[in-house]
Amino acid sequence: MYEYEAYDVCVVGAGHAGCEAALACARLGLNTIMFTVSMDSVALMPCNPNVGGSSKGHLVREIDALGGEMGKNIDKTYIQSKMLNKSKGPAVYSLRAQADKQDYTREMRRVIENTDNLTLKQAEITKLLVEDGKITGVQTYSNAVYPCRAVVLCTGVYLKSRCVYGEVSNYTGPNGLSAANYLSDSLKELGIELYRFKTGTPARIDKRSIDFSKMAEQFGDEEIVPFSFTNTEEEIKKDQVSCWLTYTNEETHKIIRDNLDRSPLYSGNIQGTGPRYCPSIEDKVVRFADKNRHQVFIEPEGNYTNEMYIGGMSSSLPEDVQIKMYRSVPGLEHAKIVRNAYAIEYDCINPMQLKPSLEFKKIEGLFSGGQFNGSSGYEEAAAQGLIAGINAAQKLLGKEPLILDRSQAYIGVLIDDLVTKETHEPYRMMTSRAEYRLLLRQDNADVRLTPIGHEIGLIDEERYEKFLRKQQAVKDEIARVEKVTVGANKTVNDLLESYNSTPLNSGATLAELIRRPELKYEYLAPIDKKREVLTKDIIEQVNIQLKYEGYIKRQLKQVEQFKKMEKKRIPQDIDYDAIYSLRLEAKQKLNEIRPESVGQASRISGVSPADISVLLVYLEQYHHKATEQ
Repeated sequence: MYEYEAYDVCVVGAGHAGCEAALACARLGLNTIMFTVSMDSVALMPCNPNVGGSSKGHLVREIDALGGEMGKNIDKTYIQSKMLNKSKGPAVYSLRAQADKQDYTREMRRVIENTDNLTLKQAEITKLLVEDGKITGVQTYSNAVYPCRAVVLCTGVYLKSRCVYGEVSNYTGPNGLSAANYLSDSLKELGIELYRFKTGTPARIDKRSIDFSKMAEQFGDEEIVPFSFTNTEEEIKKDQVSCWLTYTNEETHKIIRDNLDRSPLYSGNIQGTGPRYCPSIEDKVVRFADKNRHQVFIEPEGNYTNEMYIGGMSSSLPEDVQIKMYRSVPGLEHAKIVRNAYAIEYDCINPMQLKPSLEFKKIEGLFSGGQFNGSSGYEEAAAQGLIAGINAAQKLLGKEPLILDRSQAYIGVLIDDLVTKETHEPYRMMTSRAEYRLLLRQDNADVRLTPIGHEIGLIDEERYEKFLRKQQAVKDEIARVEKVTVGANKTVNDLLESYNSTPLNSGATLAELIRRPELKYEYLAPIDKKREVLTKDIIEQVNIQLKYEGYIKRQLKQVEQFKKMEKKRIPQDIDYDAIYSLRLEAKQKLNEIRPESVGQASRISGVSPADISVLLVYLEQYHHKATEQ
């Protein structure tokens, strides 16, 4: 065993979580090293070739608003862009982009390798070094020791990972990369509770073997909305590739049902718990037996490869069954499989062992982010990695941790759910999980989080000044249209009728017209003679803030009540067993999780409203006694 140079922060893993964590620490001035089992796994996209989507697009824009990298990287490397849920309200609009997988990895690695204070190292970490409950370093497979003051674990799906399809079982990470087989034992020795989770991926098929004439072509949007607030449509617009839609059928389902006994998911060969909201095709056929077809999306993996991703058909069936199954789908009758579908099992933690800052409760200086925390998805991983990295840096810089609450960000909802609620399957972000989603729109992620990113130090002055100018422009324009009145003349009424809007009998302000559901700010240009040329993002904010003003005010009142509960802090030395009126289950859960606020306590499964009332009374008595002393 020999000692290398010391670092401030060691990041273990270079996936989406690790990249964000390492970049945050390095950009905040800390000497940082990021370890990966393979240089080929840096920002790897081992499953779907896209970033964003329903609720996940919100996370990516929040990452960008705080000063993270994912949004910038997908803007550089996308091959198709689409805004989902456009038929619904702006609260659930979600940006999604197909990525060129190789370009995505290459660009992120280029950024990492050219960031000051950041070293990228290929080595497997096998042991955490802890003294007196405090992290002191990490040890590699080659027995090299790297002393450090903080560690961020972002191991993804690599810990004791096993890839399985049919009777085949390979002890590797995704895409045949090396697994990390030793760190789990070190974690267990430190008293860290591990779970065994599972996820899966579909086959990849040679583009030349697909008959696209039997599929529906799926185009990207003409109007491109960047993920990063630093980019404009003009800067990133490019020619886009198409995706394709087809469907399974009764033949497909019969092939699957006839071979369920050969699926490791059903034969007992896989013990890990899979994601309920991203089921394999076997699960879909069994759980939704009444459906005679399921959607299948054919998505390119990049501009310079013929590999096509078969979205919606992840599987762990044997290879011979996979061939029959995929070839039963219209357009795939002659499909040639380039990579077999497989399921992957891996070790991860019970995230209730973490504080809301993503630091382990029992080991000071040890932080954790990503799929290792029991979540699923690139976006969830990157969001946690960013917060874990920020908080590792904040701790070493002697500053308070960044804890986003549920009314501030989807990131806040994600982390609060993980550390507060029991997670018995890979956690996936969904818009329905956010109580205040009208306020947590993707379009206003910068309004909510860029001031925080600036205060932390990840948003530079130039970007912050640009953000302030945008906010002032929105405010000024809303104030202007509230004052500008138009009369009930022929020009105005002809315009309104052209949009199926009721003509005016008397004067009205432009703001009043914009609030009409069928009208928009931009529609009123012919009757708004004094308007200035504004960018699309400013116009969008004017529209949304005026149209949803009443709903937004109502939700802000709800947030006020929520904040009151969040501000009621709970001392960490409380012995819940001594609160006699609490139910036994509540005592057990509160002792286990050690919530930091009454608000967090109220969201713990097994803690009832009656228990919260008892806790509030106890806290009043507790603070009263403390004041007297």
